[in-house]
Amino acid sequence: MLTVVGIGPGDTEYLTFQARSAIDSADILVGGARQLALFAEFSGETRLLDADLDGLILWLHERINQRVVVLASGDPLVYGIGKRLVANFTPEQLCIIPGISSIQYLCAKAAVDMNDLWITSSHGREPDFQAIAAHQKVAMVTDKNIGPYAIAQALLARGLNSTLIIGENLSSADERIHCLRAADVARSYAMNVVVILNER
Repeated sequence: MLTVVGIGPGDTEYLTFQARSAIDSADILVGGARQLALFAEFSGETRLLDADLDGLILWLHERINQRVVVLASGDPLVYGIGKRLVANFTPEQLCIIPGISSIQYLCAKAAVDMNDLWITSSHGREPDFQAIAAHQKVAMVTDKNIGPYAIAQALLARGLNSTLIIGENLSSADERIHCLRAADVARSYAMNVVVILNER
């Protein structure tokens, strides 16, 4: 059985009991270097999750009868690896344990309700800035290429001086949360997610 575990925004205090139980009983842990480092005490086999997702899928199929846990940051089905695994394994082969997404965490910290929130991502893709500008409330998973500054500039170019709530290093000791107008957004931030409020 393959289990995909949402490990939350970063700090293991945000793991659910079910997630912790699955990790503790696993034969094999699969994850990125940062994720695996959170479970350094794990004594079983580990595999680094890299860019070769096709190779990973094949490798996982070969071990489907073992207790394999794939670690996913936040929630596996919010712009995570869960979508790829759902497409390649049957419901009988796959168990998904949800986690607290970085978007949920940031909204809670900033006291922004998630009703009618439009969720998108710039991770490895070009965002649809027209759609972003058309929604009143947007959450975006970012990457190093299109982060808060690029988002702010795209909004300003469309005549919107929106409010951006930028969450850096969420749930870590150096967490920082900024609430800024688009015109005031700096060029560089650490690992982050963004909530955009387009006032009408």
